[in-house]
Amino acid sequence: MNNSSSFDIEIPARAKYLSLVRSLVEEAAETKTSLSRTQVEDFKVAVSEATTNAIEAHARASSDETIKIRCTVDSERVEFRIADKGCGFYPDQIQPLPEPDDPDRLTFERGLGIYLMKVLADEVEIQSNKNGTEVTLVIQVGKSNTAVTE
Repeated sequence: MNNSSSFDIEIPARAKYLSLVRSLVEEAAETKTSLSRTQVEDFKVAVSEATTNAIEAHARASSDETIKIRCTVDSERVEFRIADKGCGFYPDQIQPLPEPDDPDRLTFERGLGIYLMKVLADEVEIQSNKNGTEVTLVIQVGKSNTAVTE
């Protein structure tokens, strides 16, 4: 990345810290980029979903460790990496859900997090093993994500 800046934070695995993470996304995206308001809002949702999943992974693993977040920003992209110390999972083994307009979808109260990340971010990478999961989300400046509006 050219002329990039980055910062690292660690947050307790508690839902009350999600608003802090959303604020960090907004500040990072608006400080050094020309992302549209819609792109920033979409990216906040994607990062919130990844962070929520990390918080829930810590709860399932009864882990008191912090969640590590790294943000890297330059004039072309914003990248957030969210790393937890949960039990991990296999992303390719996630059971597909019915399409959002399928009436059977109403029987599922959860399970849209990874789907939303993939729709709202330009790049999504998930690395997971028994020691935890790291999710990398990227939004590129100048690229309009039209998947939501189609």
